[in-house]
Amino acid sequence: MSDFKIDGFTHDRFAAARPAFAANFMTGADIGASYCATLEGETVVDLWGGFADEARTRPWERDTIVNVYSTTKTMTALCALLLADRGDLDFSAPVARYWPEFAANGKADVTVAMLMSHSAGLSGWTAPMTPDDLYDWEKATSLLAAQAPLWAPGSAIGYHAVTQGYLVGEVVRRISGQSLGTFFRKEIAEPLGADFHIGLPASEDHRVADLIPPPGGARISEGVAAFYHTITDNPPIDPLQTRTRGWRGAEIPAAGGTGNARSVAEIHVLLANGGVAKGKRILSEAGCRKALEVQIEGPCQVLGVPLRLGMGFGLPSAVVPLPSPNTIYWGGYGGSLILIDMDRRTTLAYAMNKMAPTTVGDMRSVMVNMAVWQALAS
Repeated sequence: MSDFKIDGFTHDRFAAARPAFAANFMTGADIGASYCATLEGETVVDLWGGFADEARTRPWERDTIVNVYSTTKTMTALCALLLADRGDLDFSAPVARYWPEFAANGKADVTVAMLMSHSAGLSGWTAPMTPDDLYDWEKATSLLAAQAPLWAPGSAIGYHAVTQGYLVGEVVRRISGQSLGTFFRKEIAEPLGADFHIGLPASEDHRVADLIPPPGGARISEGVAAFYHTITDNPPIDPLQTRTRGWRGAEIPAAGGTGNARSVAEIHVLLANGGVAKGKRILSEAGCRKALEVQIEGPCQVLGVPLRLGMGFGLPSAVVPLPSPNTIYWGGYGGSLILIDMDRRTTLAYAMNKMAPTTVGDMRSVMVNMAVWQALAS
């Protein structure tokens, strides 16, 4: 695997991140990837390398972007946190306050916080869905509004792999009058000059790396718990779908975001740095720390692993030990990851095209993160 090239920079203190990142290519674990770390709002590691396609005909460039699947959820959560910080959204309020149709079928008391913490009982659609239905916002949201919960809301976690984005996104739309992708672009991405898109313009297609499906099957339901398996497969999610204009252009706020490690890390400087990024205050310190408030913990009925969830993000636990207690995280199907350490004012992000068969992160990012954490501790 000598044909790959690593570009970018590291500050001297974090030089160990480069060989840790390169090791993933030397072993064949990565084909194309990017990694970025920030400290106190400054980018201290920005690396990319390899190839944007499996045939290794397109180099992964500085501005290469890729679908990051559920890492997109953190951008959707940021939009909700911003509305809450402005006083326009109350997480403890019933969803039906903002979206009256949602009260149907026993959901009148479901709160926005339950949507944010995967405990609303709407982990999938019960009505038949096709892959193309994900591009139909009205259909996707109206079916969820009409549906009965799959379990008592607030009583348990069940990963809302695709539905969470439509649920939170519709609340954002009802409050702001803008689609989730538009709100995110105008209020977060554009002010920060960040190259992350929920609904990618066709003009940017040439920069997108091809996701390479994981071994053992292309569907996101591979490896999830048997409980609600049919729900997670309705509709089937195939990584090859991300190579289409339909997927890229649609607003799928739980799974359809396109960006790279730099844009993910630099956007989440907002949460790591008390609401300020690129010299602009977008959130208050208190608004950022809402993400740390524990909403629910316990076994996830979909993923089959224990989780501890804050407001839109995962929190440290015995299963997910992290160096600082005030750290939040999320990852995407295949391996993309964002960690936000509010104590050390650090963000660590990884995005790649060769997918691992996981929805909960893998060792490729862990090894690079460890190199950064060791430098922070020295």
